[in-house]
Amino acid sequence: MRHSPGDVDLGLFATDPEPAPARTTLSEKAFHRMILSERRRTERSHKPFLVMLLDKGDETPAGNQQNGLGKIVDVLSLSTRETDAVGWYKNNLVVGVMFTEIDAEDRKQILNTVLARVTTALQGSLSYEQFKQIAFSFYWFPDDWRELAKRRPNPSALYPDLRTRDQARRVSSALKRAIDVCGSLLALILASPIFLLVALAVKLTSKGPVLFKQERIGQCGVPFRILKFRSMYAGNNCSSHKEYMLQLIAGVAERKHCDGNGRGIYKLTSDARVTPIGKFLRRASLDELPQFINVLKGEMSLVGPRPPIAYEVDRYDLWHRRRVMEAKPGITGLWQVNGRNQLAFNEMVRLDLKYARSWSPWLDLKILWRTPRAVVAGAR
Repeated sequence: MRHSPGDVDLGLFATDPEPAPARTTLSEKAFHRMILSERRRTERSHKPFLVMLLDKGDETPAGNQQNGLGKIVDVLSLSTRETDAVGWYKNNLVVGVMFTEIDAEDRKQILNTVLARVTTALQGSLSYEQFKQIAFSFYWFPDDWRELAKRRPNPSALYPDLRTRDQARRVSSALKRAIDVCGSLLALILASPIFLLVALAVKLTSKGPVLFKQERIGQCGVPFRILKFRSMYAGNNCSSHKEYMLQLIAGVAERKHCDGNGRGIYKLTSDARVTPIGKFLRRASLDELPQFINVLKGEMSLVGPRPPIAYEVDRYDLWHRRRVMEAKPGITGLWQVNGRNQLAFNEMVRLDLKYARSWSPWLDLKILWRTPRAVVAGAR
């Protein structure tokens, strides 16, 4: 049975004649830590939480009642539940409220209820001019990853800790981009004869285009088209790869025997879709060369997690999603030089997350230095 917004009793606002004493308003740093803590908790419990942001759009000090921010904080602190948190999402600019322990399944109903009650509470304390200047935005966690890239105006609102980290790494990030641009340009120039030879070999040995284009998921869920030299017959069915990857993500995939590797690898080794020349290109990683164009365009980096396919991300556990959020996808990465396809999926993700947390230009250079040896070892 469906309920109207007013029928959904979430206890989001106190209804006692005498409201509880106002709680301490969290600082920007503390509120961001709270969001991070709730993300981690939700990864374990799968209980969602909701963050509401109220943006006044000016820089008047928080204690100044004229701009309404002080009143907003007072009203929300007095009215919200003890399990919720009120704080500064952005000092003196954006107020945030985190609603936790929400068990209702109808998110649209919850949003309607929250907005109605917040509006009623604020309209009782603010002037009409003050209220109409407030911009409301709502963010669920977990949310459908496909909605990440569509979020407006803030696609990474629930990851303020990552933005803070990126700001602290501003100089290093600029250096990383410089390495990406210079490295990809140099690779495209020096490898141009190889490009021509590979393109000719692909064209002469099977029908179809030279380049293979496929939609992949980039940072913050933003899709892009990855480029590779085609290593498969045109018009093939991807069902076998999809089935194996979903088993790999679920942790039930079997290692495949591979010549020269007694342990076996987590990869399809006898794929009828792959052309004879494609097998060589894959073993030597030559099919990846066009991705330097993706790097030059800024869609990828030289070093980072491998960009997944949409159906892979659909099966990710919540903590797996961090590899999509925390770093730009790359051609090579930490797990590629530490076991390559011998690692189970969870081990790959942990190494990707380790890279995202400890990244530095020096680490990138070390991974790039070790990549050719890993490729040669994997091609044996």
